[in-house]
Amino acid sequence: MASDALYIDDRITIAGWELTEQFVLAGGPGGQNVNKVSTAVQLFFNIPNSPSLNERVKANAIKLAGRRLSKEGVLMIEASRFRSQDRNREDARERLKELILEAAKPPPPPRKKTKPTKGSVERRLKEKSGRSEVKKMRGRPGGGSE
Repeated sequence: MASDALYIDDRITIAGWELTEQFVLAGGPGGQNVNKVSTAVQLFFNIPNSPSLNERVKANAIKLAGRRLSKEGVLMIEASRFRSQDRNREDARERLKELILEAAKPPPPPRKKTKPTKGSVERRLKEKSGRSEVKKMRGRPGGGSE
């Protein structure tokens, strides 16, 4: 159980009781340390049931989580980059913070429709008629009615 709260920004803070940590054996190189010490961290966060996030941020976070999300909506972040448990714990919390900050970004402004300028329309039509003339000239000399 993670005890300290995770500060995301001035509007979002995730309470410590919402986060669950589990320490497991890390894979890969590292010899005796990897084989004996549970340094990898699995950080669990239940996105749909979190009172810390509003509905828009929850929906965006679920989209961003992808395969790291269980069917119940629990996000699992596994950190095993470092040799120490503390650094892996910090790494997992930092990655959760980045995901929620990305989900909390405001939506992009709506696209403004623009009309082509009068000059660009004229140039396009002139180019089309020019191509048409080129293609007409490709016919047989003499009209082609033989």
